[in-house]
Amino acid sequence: MRLAGKKALVTGGRQGIGRGIVEAFMAEGATVSTCGRGDRPENLPESVTWHSADVADAERVMELALAVGSIDVLVNNAGVQVEKTVVDSTDADWDLIIGANCRGVFNMCRAFIPVMPQGASIINIGSISGKVADPTMALYNASKAFVHGLTRSIAVDHGPSVRCNAICPGWIETGMLEAGFDLSDDPQAARQDALARHAARRFGQPADIAAMAVWLASDEAGFATGQLFTIDGGMTAASPINTGLF
Repeated sequence: MRLAGKKALVTGGRQGIGRGIVEAFMAEGATVSTCGRGDRPENLPESVTWHSADVADAERVMELALAVGSIDVLVNNAGVQVEKTVVDSTDADWDLIIGANCRGVFNMCRAFIPVMPQGASIINIGSISGKVADPTMALYNASKAFVHGLTRSIAVDHGPSVRCNAICPGWIETGMLEAGFDLSDDPQAARQDALARHAARRFGQPADIAAMAVWLASDEAGFATGQLFTIDGGMTAASPINTGLF
């Protein structure tokens, strides 16, 4: 029960990585709230408090901060993905991606840092896409690079009161992963090629990211701040050359 007595808020906890973090935090004894656009999911555990909120809306985020109050752990997970190049991206795409992935993280941190207690932990969900560019995902890649930079700034500016780190997931089995493969001429072949490039020989699961989030939220990570933790099954550790020996 590494998070016993801690109060946590996870944005975008309806499904995928966010839902995995919600469940892992609960299992470790935390009191958990989550939020997202729309109504409460029917399968969300009763002990989890749900808030309908769009994190890109600064006014709504301030209302959320007043409703939730002081928290020990903030996980900025809410985000969206658009599979387009710069040339193909529209103003609406910009507003959607930058609104959720950049402004949303900024809004949440600005609203909650002043009311977080000494030793609190902020965990931003970045991406390997903020370090290496996934093809045809220009705005998404850029938005995650922003999250990485903001993470370091918060750690520097607000330590030691608040620790701030980012988790950079690789290819995790969610709807976003499938959307990426669907861009290929042969999605099944693309999937097999991608698997061969993972030292772990599998794609990640939300639970893999949640395990790191639990550690970062716990007192065990008291000396970890301003860091980007890549969890990608070894994919970015390898050369792009596939010799067939793998």
